[in-house]
Amino acid sequence: MATALPPTRIQHEIDFDREGRQAGYLRAPLSRNTSGWGIVEIPIVVVKNGRGPTVLLTGGVHGDEYEGPIAVSGLAQSLQPADVQGRVILMSAVNVPAVLNNTRLSPVDNRDMNRCFPGDPKGTFSEMVAHFMDSHILPMVDVSVDLHTAGHSGDSIPSTNMHHIADPALMQRTLDAAAAFGAPYNVVFGGVDEGATFTSCVERRGKLSLGTELGGWGRVNVEGVRIGKRGCLNILKHLGVIEGTPETAQKDGSAGTRHMMVAGRDCYAFAPTGGIFEPVHLVGEEVRAGGPAGWLHFVEDVDHPPLEVRYASGGILWMSAGPGRVARGDTVAVVMSDYRAS
Repeated sequence: MATALPPTRIQHEIDFDREGRQAGYLRAPLSRNTSGWGIVEIPIVVVKNGRGPTVLLTGGVHGDEYEGPIAVSGLAQSLQPADVQGRVILMSAVNVPAVLNNTRLSPVDNRDMNRCFPGDPKGTFSEMVAHFMDSHILPMVDVSVDLHTAGHSGDSIPSTNMHHIADPALMQRTLDAAAAFGAPYNVVFGGVDEGATFTSCVERRGKLSLGTELGGWGRVNVEGVRIGKRGCLNILKHLGVIEGTPETAQKDGSAGTRHMMVAGRDCYAFAPTGGIFEPVHLVGEEVRAGGPAGWLHFVEDVDHPPLEVRYASGGILWMSAGPGRVARGDTVAVVMSDYRAS
């Protein structure tokens, strides 16, 4: 007897247990001034054949991060049931209003969907979709790959990312999956606010969760798209969902992924006040503790000298500030170092 799913306001016609390829939409209600009974259509493709794991590939949780939606939508259009052993759920634009608006936050409720999990079926649009993803999609899923970039808020060296996981077996499986994805770096990190993210939601269910950061600055990163497309195929190969061996060679000649970590809060540099931030380094460059991350300029104040912002930790610059003008408390740099198992 099938387990009853929690109530949701989102409707669809997808039969997740049916063999073959299904393409359709999740229909989320959104009442607005011009349409009291309006809906938002969230694209979804399900490809199922035979026995095997269920893999969820998502993009567009943030609307100004383009590499993931490009990679996932391309695979959704090309993947055929005959190629698959298992089930692949592909959602290229989870936060459709933000995707169409080119913004991190949803324009309909001004929320960051990736800070709304596990969501609320009676909440705002972002909370409602987050609840559906957690309670209706994730119970079916064995492995989740959620593709992100730094968007308009920054730049990132192309990488996968994951959290430290208490279960040693799941931790190793996730490290192995990251290596199979084949980005130049994989970063084990604890963010500033991770408890309400999709990744944390997947992990609470004991499932394998992998994220990415494939570029940023609000543009389409050519290398990020290549790595994202290859990585989605690599994950399916790694899990035996499609045939083949993951291709993990890097452009710099490296044989595979370099595992890194963001060890603590001192790996983050924040703007102590508002101003125009002039960075010193590009992502991927080595930096040293105590060295300058950049300078804050106050060009509107004729005699106000620039303020130096320093790194508290040394290593390789994983992420850097995107906007020229930053506000107090904005992250302007995140530094990673080689991974050490605790």
